[in-house]
Amino acid sequence: MTSIINERDKKIIAGLDIGSSNVTCAIGNYNSSNKNIKLEGISSTTSYGIKKGIITNRDHLIELLDKVISEAELMANTKVNNIILSITGENIRSINTQAAIPLNRPNSSNYTQSDKPINNEDIYQVLELAQAISLPADRDILHTLPQEYLIDTLDEIKNPLGMSGRRLEGRVHLVTAATTAMTNLVNCVEELGINVNGLVFQPLAAGLATLQEDEMELGVTLVEIGSSTTNIAVYNSGAVRHSAVIPIGSSSITNDIAVMLQISIDEAEQIKMKYASAQSSMSSSKLDISLSSEDGKLKRSIPEQEISKYVEARMQEIFHLVIREISRADIKDPLTYGIVLTGGGAELRNISKLAEHSIGVKVRKGKSLKIEGVQDIADESRYCTVLGLLLWPLYSNDHTRMQNPSNRSFKKILKKIRHTIEDIF
Repeated sequence: MTSIINERDKKIIAGLDIGSSNVTCAIGNYNSSNKNIKLEGISSTTSYGIKKGIITNRDHLIELLDKVISEAELMANTKVNNIILSITGENIRSINTQAAIPLNRPNSSNYTQSDKPINNEDIYQVLELAQAISLPADRDILHTLPQEYLIDTLDEIKNPLGMSGRRLEGRVHLVTAATTAMTNLVNCVEELGINVNGLVFQPLAAGLATLQEDEMELGVTLVEIGSSTTNIAVYNSGAVRHSAVIPIGSSSITNDIAVMLQISIDEAEQIKMKYASAQSSMSSSKLDISLSSEDGKLKRSIPEQEISKYVEARMQEIFHLVIREISRADIKDPLTYGIVLTGGGAELRNISKLAEHSIGVKVRKGKSLKIEGVQDIADESRYCTVLGLLLWPLYSNDHTRMQNPSNRSFKKILKKIRHTIEDIF
């Protein structure tokens, strides 16, 4: 990744989170001397032209992207030439797979032990082999995330570099997505003259910004509640064990309120954010909310607790689906550290209390832990994904290769994604 150098030892990293409700651009300044990232600029605008990760109006989306990037550039007083995108959608699928290779085969029958240590080429080879799965022609591997390595009978090895053995096995978590969805998203940004240096599944970016090492080691699930999707990433033993997309989000709550009360979507959204509680028992039965009425009709009102009942019912459904996905991780104690909520839906009042009651584990709202300068301007849960994009080239262990060489644009992107931070900077 070629970064823009503003000052000595400082480089610019930009992230663009494209959601169904909001599009957000963040620009960070990486200081190689202290290895810190400082937030320099951030901008967000109401989204239009994309839903559930699928572009519905390309021209409108490009116009929005141009606006939000320009505003972030103005705030950061810099120009963005390269950017990392977030992606989600019902087309995203994940799978755990594994592969093994022989190490330093002996030339003689009395040779009993390998004497050549495992090098980067061996690790690269086993990860490449782990990606050799049969995929439909319209899908590509988005992420290849190592979980653990095994050398002969030794397991749970995080980094086998320099060790010796006869057989190296790698277990990985693969995230795949529709090639068309990825390519169309990239093309919209490249239309603005900006190079796309990576595509990142949204909960993985949010997890990078909000989760601590102990949480990922002992077991935690990141739940990103977006507008039209809820994204999940289950961590255990320091690696992603399961990820998924649930095709329902916080906009369903807005729609429920609008339909039940026969009001506009905009008014329903305002009521949801101002009055609604995810747990109806924690809302007031005496506070009446005035509703808009047409000319000539009587004014209407509804108790706050009644609104909250609609909200609680929908959130209960979402958490039920979350529990089902967590159970598919098939690991022991997946929720030692409980659940971390991110995304715009996590800003709903009393949502943590409802989640704790529904799932029976500790729940907290996610905030960025690793970027300077986010206080007061970007410390809300809805900014976790875009801030995680700034961290991705620094801390991600993603290893990805191109499955479809005929797609030139996407091939270029995936080649960039798999480089380490040494290659990037």
